[in-house]
Amino acid sequence: MQTADRRLRSIVIVGGGSAGWMAAAALSAALGKGCSITLIESDEIGTVGVGEATIPPIKTFNQMIGIDEAQFLKRTQGTFKLGIEFVDWAQTGQRYFHPFGPHGIQFDMSPLHQHWLRNRDQPGAAPLDAYSMAYAAASRNRFDKPSRDPRSVLSSFDYAYHFDATLYARFLAEVAQARGVVRLEGKISHAEQRPEDGFITQVCLDDGRKIAGDLFIDCSGFRGLLIEQTLHTGYQDWSHWLPCDRAMAVPCASAGPLQPYTRSTARAAGWQWRIPLQHRTGNGYVYSSAFLGDDQAAAALLANLDGKALADPRALRFTTGRRKQLWNRNVVALGLSSGFMEPLESTSLHMVQSGIARLLALFPDRDFDPLVIDEFNRIGINECERIRDFLILHYKLTARTDAPLWRYCADMAIPDTLQYKIDHFSRFGRLVTEGMELFGNASWLAVHVGQHNLPRRHDPLLDLRGAGGRDQLEQQRLAMARAAEAMPTHAAFIAGYCAAD
Repeated sequence: MQTADRRLRSIVIVGGGSAGWMAAAALSAALGKGCSITLIESDEIGTVGVGEATIPPIKTFNQMIGIDEAQFLKRTQGTFKLGIEFVDWAQTGQRYFHPFGPHGIQFDMSPLHQHWLRNRDQPGAAPLDAYSMAYAAASRNRFDKPSRDPRSVLSSFDYAYHFDATLYARFLAEVAQARGVVRLEGKISHAEQRPEDGFITQVCLDDGRKIAGDLFIDCSGFRGLLIEQTLHTGYQDWSHWLPCDRAMAVPCASAGPLQPYTRSTARAAGWQWRIPLQHRTGNGYVYSSAFLGDDQAAAALLANLDGKALADPRALRFTTGRRKQLWNRNVVALGLSSGFMEPLESTSLHMVQSGIARLLALFPDRDFDPLVIDEFNRIGINECERIRDFLILHYKLTARTDAPLWRYCADMAIPDTLQYKIDHFSRFGRLVTEGMELFGNASWLAVHVGQHNLPRRHDPLLDLRGAGGRDQLEQQRLAMARAAEAMPTHAAFIAGYCAAD
């Protein structure tokens, strides 16, 4: 029996920026010529454009859409990222590193960190960071590509990028338009809906043009032009757990060696990011307006730059949380229109990538089966909540009492899902999960230990297996240090591989 052709004929992307052009590039690569893709953006509407730090899955996205790594980094003033250094989060004067990759290579049936826990009080014991290949390289401002030999310590790290998000959007726009994506310049005044079910039929521009579509992708930023202003989807506010609701951002001149990592420094009312690019350094102060005024935040940011400010601080306002539905009727929200996770762990662009991957895995036809939409929302909401818990962990595990924000965070109630994980690690150093999570055991371990949630004891299994582990730990530490010393500097690697014109 022949069925009617229900394939999508047209997709309309509302908004450009990183989210819009990531969607356009990915969909044009996946769909071929069978479905038209139109992106509508206005040069008069600015983009946030501060999401310059990423996490390792961005490499998979770039490969999927077929762009060359070196060319992409040249075009975006990009650098490499081995992890995030956290300064003054547990207590002032202390720092730790969240590496991309595990802490060492497991040599026993028990995780490596359990051996570290058992030996950490021995004379001459090194901190946990010392057993991370990513940290060994980052702390020396060195970089090279990981080895494919699993026996080598050089296989035990991963990397991501820092880049100019505005330049990335422009680069992806070229890629997408070369594959047939049509860009329309203009402002959208409103959307029209089908009376019977509320599905959007077309968007109307200020100049009278009307753009019809089967599927609409909302990349309109915080305002959520379709997902919220038109469909009234609703928003789940998480600011009682993640109280920062403002940011000041400013670029400054580069200073010092080119570091292959992001830095997050806790301040009195929030935290400051530092992101080194080839041509400048990106900086920002994420803070809570309940504890700091905008003018004070701008002054504090400018007072803590490495180089000369290249612009005036730019203010951003947000509410951490998510839409109650990420896909509503025939609208899929991507990027800031779907919700906002503060940039503490560089997840903004990943959430766009993840939403695109889910859309392709659950691609609809013109019937828009509710079962498909429900599954898209179920997976997406679960991912949002697991990332939310990981971000809250940084705030909750603080011993700082020097400012009202940190006292609030130390005392606040947290989600049961997070408390369960904290309790497990506090007792035996065990890392428990709820299945697939964006941030794996190595990430949770780094924050637990770095912010002093040290277990009461190590895994009892080790006591039954006798002494051991200290020599293996030291061998790995020395091997990592030697391997890092043999790497080129980060600046030298970029100069030979992807220096911007």
